Amino acid sequence: MRALVISGGGSKGAFAGGVAQYLIEEKKKHYDLLLGTSTGSLLIPHLALNKSQKIKDIFTSVDQNSIFSNLPFVIKRVHGYDQISINHFNVIRNFIQGKKTFGESLNLKSLIRESLTENEFRELRARQGDIVITVSNLSLNEVEYKSIKDFEYDDFCDWIWISCNYTPFMSLVQKNGCEYADGGLGSMVPIEEAIKRGATEIDAIVLQTEVTYFNRMPSKNVFALIINLFSFVLDRIEHQNIRIGKFAAANKDVIINFYYTPTVLTTNSLIFDKKKMESWWETGYSFGKLKDDELNQIEP
Repeated sequence: MRALVISGGGSKGAFAGGVAQYLIEEKKKHYDLLLGTSTGSLLIPHLALNKSQKIKDIFTSVDQNSIFSNLPFVIKRVHGYDQISINHFNVIRNFIQGKKTFGESLNLKSLIRESLTENEFRELRARQGDIVITVSNLSLNEVEYKSIKDFEYDDFCDWIWISCNYTPFMSLVQKNGCEYADGGLGSMVPIEEAIKRGATEIDAIVLQTEVTYFNRMPSKNVFALIINLFSFVLDRIEHQNIRIGKFAAANKDVIINFYYTPTVLTTNSLIFDKKKMESWWETGYSFGKLKDDELNQIEP
């Protein structure tokens, strides 16, 4: 069974989309199982439908307003770098309304329903194989994996949205009596879950460089510090997921083809820049071909 796994990574998902487009359209790879975390969960339904161009057009066109119904930060360009600071008015307004997070992402929820129609959902449900979304259940302190086979349209769209909610900057969602947040808080790269579900060959797109670089600017304010802290935690989770995945694969003779980003794409994946994301998509497509050529040279 062949599986495609796409990690979390916010705006860097554009790179993953380019790699996946190459693998599906040029290499004609068919995936029996597709697993996504956070931004990966946005991509995989459309990739399963073989609608790479559609999701490319949507994904590379989003901006902060497409995601946030209440944007908690302000982006400023200083000496060639994007710096992020708190939007005091929006954050205070959110707290006055009784919200538990700095911002809200209801616009993303609407965008998901607009981009994935009920007819497309039914087509996905009817296909062989599975599509699985990663979410974090904060109430039960567990990572949960939501299969398209187990839910109707409204619920499945909710799980995609929940998987992308980078709490505390985006919405904290109450569902089925529990609080849910970004799947990346528990499993950034769900390789182990793919193996548990029977995968024998996995293409894993990881939205980080394989080698760690010094890639973050010093924190200029408390908001930037919180983002850097969360990025550090998610990086550690990602490395742990990869190590566990490699160990599980070795024990079960599973082949994993890793596709890391060749360079540091951005130091803040909450910033959505159309020109950059279009470039990252094309970079991902070219990198997919380059990586595939390397793998072909290794094979006997």
